[in-house]
Amino acid sequence: MTMPRPPLTLRMHPADNVAIVANDGGLPADTVLPDGVPGAGLRLHERVPQGHKVALVDLAEGEVVRRYNVPIGYALKAIPAGSWIHERLLQMPAARALDGLPLATVAAPALPALEGHTFEGYRNADGSVGTRNILAITTTVQCVAGVVAQAVARIKAELLPQFPQVDDVIGLEHSYGCGVAIDAPDAIIPIRTLRNISLNPNFGGEVMVVSLGCEKLQPERLLPPGSFAITDERDAAAGPDTICLQADEHVGFASMLDHILASARPHLARLNARRRQTIPASELVVGVQCGGSDAFSGVTANPAVGYCADLLVRAGATIMFSENTEVRDGVDQLTSRAASPEVAEAIIRELGWYDRYLDRGRVDRSANTTPGNKAGGLSNITEKAMGSIIKSGSSAISHVLAPGDKLRPDQRGLVYAATPASDFICGTLQLAAGMNLHVFTTGRGTPYGLAECPVIKVATRSDLARRWHDLMDVNAGLIADGEQTIEEAGWALFHLMLDVASGRKTWAERHQLHNALVLFNPAPVT
Repeated sequence: MTMPRPPLTLRMHPADNVAIVANDGGLPADTVLPDGVPGAGLRLHERVPQGHKVALVDLAEGEVVRRYNVPIGYALKAIPAGSWIHERLLQMPAARALDGLPLATVAAPALPALEGHTFEGYRNADGSVGTRNILAITTTVQCVAGVVAQAVARIKAELLPQFPQVDDVIGLEHSYGCGVAIDAPDAIIPIRTLRNISLNPNFGGEVMVVSLGCEKLQPERLLPPGSFAITDERDAAAGPDTICLQADEHVGFASMLDHILASARPHLARLNARRRQTIPASELVVGVQCGGSDAFSGVTANPAVGYCADLLVRAGATIMFSENTEVRDGVDQLTSRAASPEVAEAIIRELGWYDRYLDRGRVDRSANTTPGNKAGGLSNITEKAMGSIIKSGSSAISHVLAPGDKLRPDQRGLVYAATPASDFICGTLQLAAGMNLHVFTTGRGTPYGLAECPVIKVATRSDLARRWHDLMDVNAGLIADGEQTIEEAGWALFHLMLDVASGRKTWAERHQLHNALVLFNPAPVT
């Protein structure tokens, strides 16, 4: 029989006046915190759920509440030591203004290069590297999604068994392309997002498009001739291999499907001729993201990812972190870590643009955090931001990408890719940037997955890892359990990335958890 765990509290910084409860199920009222943990000797006034904060000292009304040695709120009334501190007891701090920020003032720690690490990947004609060998069928408009879905199902059933080296066939379906102000200034964001996703390294340079014919987003506007490398004998000036459903040659639904299948065959044949080869770890392009976050996100999973991020930068790889609203409250941490004042100004420019976007929609900053975040112990976006930023590690921020932009070959290291915080919008934009491997941390749990890229799921708590044993690839909860250090977890994640990049399937891939692309479209609807 398993013995109950002694009461355990965790504090992120010696100056913090709160700690979180680590025990599964929380701690009941009248629990006395034992020696060796923050708050030793305190008696809890009430039950404190797992992940939630307990006051370590008496707090006067208006007194600052600190976690991560950062003010995460101000007490709305006097709070005795041993009390449960939740969002209803805190006034949220004001957001930091975007002027007067430190610009490139903090030097990144000097860490030695990490050499000799490789994975088995696919080298593309344009020099990029894929971790998967996938045929993607791009769509110009949502109207063709139903036909493409049926065609993809037939290709998987009838053709894919003939091409065993091809990992998958997917349709890049979305809800854009017509009924929108296609020439509005911000319409470039969804257009370049779709264009750059079509050129993701995991698709091997094979570009295949299905169009309706009458849509506003015409194929030549989505993928102009010369905007991508043709991998076969066709003239690049001819543009992508496009099937128009409204073309006179299509007589009935079956002819549309037959045409798509016939066009897919040569693409599949070329992909099938490819073989994995040894590639240096420097060719990894890793996107990191949180979803369903809880108070443990900033204690276990995200710090482990941050340590791994530093390993990737040392290996010469590229790692992207994102989520504008989830880093906005730590903007001074980002601008101070920028590699140059120009990079810092780019961070300010992207976050300022997003501030104005939210203001136009009259979105209250307190809308983030979600009900699930709060149930997991996060009181407000200030606290959530501190835990989110940790996953970027300690390296200098070398580049900044606007939404939908694609990384250039010379843009390596730690990159801030400006995206909304919505899981699938963020994932979609990171795919457009050129991500070939994805890491997703979660505390509450979410069946997130991408068809276009392998997703490594990291649980923040052992309880979640046990319950969702066939959905979580990594249990970072071992850190809170005292069974693993952050450094050990970071190294384990680094080696797992190399294995997954070499073809090892993640749980999301095994279950085919393929969520649809979600485009960020700030352009108005007509």
